[in-house]
Amino acid sequence: MNQAASRFTLSPPAPFRLDLTVWALRRQAHNQIDSWDGEIYRRAWQYSGNRLEVRLWQTQAGRTPLLEGEVQGNCVDASSVAWVSRQLSWMLSLDQDLRPFYAMAASDLRLAALADRFQGFRPPRFSSLFEALSNAIACQQLSLHVGILLLNRMARLCSNAPEATNSFVPFPNPATLLQLEAASLRSLGFSIQKAKFLHGIAETAAAGQLARENWQGLSNSEAAQRLHQLRGIGRWSTEYVLLRGLGRLDVFPGDDVGARKALYQWLEEKSAPDYTQVAKRLQPWQPYAGMLYFLLLLNRLEKEGHIP
Repeated sequence: MNQAASRFTLSPPAPFRLDLTVWALRRQAHNQIDSWDGEIYRRAWQYSGNRLEVRLWQTQAGRTPLLEGEVQGNCVDASSVAWVSRQLSWMLSLDQDLRPFYAMAASDLRLAALADRFQGFRPPRFSSLFEALSNAIACQQLSLHVGILLLNRMARLCSNAPEATNSFVPFPNPATLLQLEAASLRSLGFSIQKAKFLHGIAETAAAGQLARENWQGLSNSEAAQRLHQLRGIGRWSTEYVLLRGLGRLDVFPGDDVGARKALYQWLEEKSAPDYTQVAKRLQPWQPYAGMLYFLLLLNRLEKEGHIP
């Protein structure tokens, strides 16, 4: 079947840098779900039974940033292009007003220096709550490197693409994941417990209980209470999903070992704070502790040579 393609544009608030925002989303260079080659962001989705492949790049910066993109697939129409545009706008947080954060940062020399280095970054969000929860489960008690490796394997196994080892593959939808037996997930490297947790999350999503619109009006405590009712979702996973899945910028996952280490190094303290101490240290920067979480991540990625 012939492939169709359609172009679209997005107009982010200024300032905006696609590279910084995508790196904060993908976190690791070997992420095959959110692909970045230094200029073009690539992502694939299953939409209405069709695979859509998306390319997105930045053509203007400064006061009038502009993103241009292309959707390619067997069935590309106005509806699918509009859906992709909404997904990308959500993931890149184009709806978030960050001016209050930068006004606050300007009055704090330490934070201002960090924020200025990564000006144009916007705090990313996962494409869906299902994807956010799956990422949380995969990365529990493992290094981020290994967690994303497991997600890559799962996405490749679930992909309907003829070349499942391409540089980017769609994140599986709940129905596809439910077709995998626990033994198949075990063969990828997931523990039996995590395989059960992933199936449970997929069942919840397939039942419509993870639809984004049903969560956006909830307070942090209300959303956390719902998340805690899901098997395999504890305190760290809950806070991770609040920040990365729902965009709650006042949340800093205090049990995140890497984030805690980055925080105490940035604060030039001798030892890493515990969970309670993290909340106290972050109080001066509320309600934007989550922005600091992302900025510290970018700081690490820059030191590793991923960000020019």
